[in-house]
Amino acid sequence: MTHGSIAIRAFALAASTLVAACGSHDDKASAGAAAPPLPVTAVAVRTQNVPVSLEAVGQAEGSRDVEIRARVTGILEKREYEEGAPVQAGQLMFLIDPAPFELAVQDAKATLQQARVASELAGVDVKRLTPLAADKAISQRDLDQAQATEKTATAAIASAEAKLKEAELNLSYTRVSAPISGVTGRAQRSEGSLVTANTDSSLLTTLTQVNPIWVRFSLADTDYSRIRGAEKVARVQIVNDANAVVADNGRLNFAASTVDTKLGTIQLRAEFANPGTRWLPGQFVKVRVLAGEQSAILVPQQAILQNEQSRIVMTAGPDGKAASKSVKIANWIGSNAVVTAGLVDGDRVIIDNLVKVRPGSPVQPHEPATAAEPAPTKTSER
Repeated sequence: MTHGSIAIRAFALAASTLVAACGSHDDKASAGAAAPPLPVTAVAVRTQNVPVSLEAVGQAEGSRDVEIRARVTGILEKREYEEGAPVQAGQLMFLIDPAPFELAVQDAKATLQQARVASELAGVDVKRLTPLAADKAISQRDLDQAQATEKTATAAIASAEAKLKEAELNLSYTRVSAPISGVTGRAQRSEGSLVTANTDSSLLTTLTQVNPIWVRFSLADTDYSRIRGAEKVARVQIVNDANAVVADNGRLNFAASTVDTKLGTIQLRAEFANPGTRWLPGQFVKVRVLAGEQSAILVPQQAILQNEQSRIVMTAGPDGKAASKSVKIANWIGSNAVVTAGLVDGDRVIIDNLVKVRPGSPVQPHEPATAAEPAPTKTSER
């Protein structure tokens, strides 16, 4: 075969290959142009008044925490409550051996009786010596001495009465009762232990009031500025992991007057009724603060996308094509985002197939209520 024929055949082969490639490219382009619109679910949004809602994670704590301490020194004789159980105000919790204090009361009573007898005797002496002094039968000094003795005896009565009250008070301290209603903690001292007043060993247990319960949390100062001035009328909720409201009876009872300079946050505290001890001190809960209203658009959370610059949503335009829009989100309410900028009334926000949707791509939107049922799964034939 000559070099000329070889060249002619090579040229023919290259030409046929080029024609085939061009035909293949045209076929793909035609197939792409003929691709059907992507079915998507879209919801029409509108501006409405929605509550100003802020969410944070808080920690529950008792509304009152009391350390139960021994106020007298003695042997702990008995524990009268069950650890971890609720008790009522005034209920007996511990008993310290009262015998030494009962003896102290009896001794104080005897001392008081002696003081009264001495006072009576001094009074008799003054009555007897007064006329004698008037008749100059005794010196005035003797009468003055008798009157001073009477006053001293009267003061001794007052001192003995005070010591008796102190002894009776110490005796009453041997019965350690609950000052408030609440849930008891672990006993720090066992029966038979020596407890000493005004020392670390005087701590017997702790008592926490859990109804109402307090929840302490913090908000960024920029968020707190949105509810400033509405703290007294703000409603506080506790929500679960699924954003369902499980308590709607909270109110703010404390807001800090300073900003944490390290975190830039404001400390707040909410109070909730807690019958049945549903929440325990130390438990972490999610709280939602509702205060006032704002004009905004609610968009389902699954429709919100995040790029490097901002949050965006995909919308289905009247031309049947998808378009992206940057949105400004103020906060979240349940499963919805509160959009304050970027959308207008009537926009149709796409909420599914977002992985496949691209700006400018054709879409076929339908309402959530008319979404097609998924095709049944075919079972394999045996």
